[in-house]
Amino acid sequence: MSDPLSASASDHPSSGSKAARHPGASPSHSEGMTPRHAREEEPAPEDTPTPGAPMHGKSRTGLLTLVATPIGNLGDMSPRAADAMRTADLVLCEDTRVTARLFSEYNIGTRAEPLHDHNERQRVPGLIGRLLDGQHIALVSDAGMPLLSDPGYRLARAAMEAGIPVTAVPGPNAALTGLVLSGLPPHPFLFVGFPPPRSAARRESFATLRAAELAGLHATLIWHEAPHRLGEMLADIVAVFGSDRPAAVARELTKRFEEVRRDTTGALAAFYAETPPRGEITVLLGPPEDAETDAGDLDRQLTEALDSHSVKDAAALIAAASGLPRKVVYARALELSAARRENKE
Repeated sequence: MSDPLSASASDHPSSGSKAARHPGASPSHSEGMTPRHAREEEPAPEDTPTPGAPMHGKSRTGLLTLVATPIGNLGDMSPRAADAMRTADLVLCEDTRVTARLFSEYNIGTRAEPLHDHNERQRVPGLIGRLLDGQHIALVSDAGMPLLSDPGYRLARAAMEAGIPVTAVPGPNAALTGLVLSGLPPHPFLFVGFPPPRSAARRESFATLRAAELAGLHATLIWHEAPHRLGEMLADIVAVFGSDRPAAVARELTKRFEEVRRDTTGALAAFYAETPPRGEITVLLGPPEDAETDAGDLDRQLTEALDSHSVKDAAALIAAASGLPRKVVYARALELSAARRENKE
């Protein structure tokens, strides 16, 4: 999500050999002991290339590798990620100009081609053909993990359906980084991506989540947002979820001016209404109080309304009172009304 090109000089890896930046550092595990997560791996089948390994000739079936890249600090690029890009036949990226920075920093000479929202659908058939011919393709986004608010889902899904091996090199992720820095409950969480850009659609989206909370959802909610829309988004969060919910706004994660502001939704909305932010934004909303998520609350309200109103009128009444989407409330009202009829029969 973030743009590594905007990282400051202090965000770069330290100078010196990339193969041995800290020659005097202590090993990360006890001497002479095998790490718990390390074990002998079964040999890879002949027709399936090992992720990150050099390609000696062509395999009968190719490999698609989803590679996580830094969200800001170039030092977060893993050796395995660089190797997967270096040994691939092709690197697909959102913007070749952004990825060129990584290529230069990590001595990657692989051919790069663009794959983004505007051309992914058209490119998938040809790319699947190349994978079936035995090529190893690495897929990266401008920053973070591919597919998460970034292109790549269509290609990955098509490769899986074609029986092509798909693997991933995990790494930086803005949503998870914001979550662990937010001070909010880390699990369960629900990553929602970017909210709709227009207020009416955004409020409807939020109201659907609020309805899920009333039905029992109890999770920290996570969004990405553009800085110029943050103030309006927070105002809509207050309108739908209330002004007292714990929340956090994480900005410029892993960069020099990283900031995580933790407060109530109302306080954050007021602050960013007066203080336009810069940089990449992750917004996190803590779960509601237990009293707010009584799974039977909506049903009780509808049941009472159905005693004296039609299904349509009861749904309209409760939707207006609760702020929930009318179609969500109406669908539940129909279910309750049908259950009533069955019980009478």
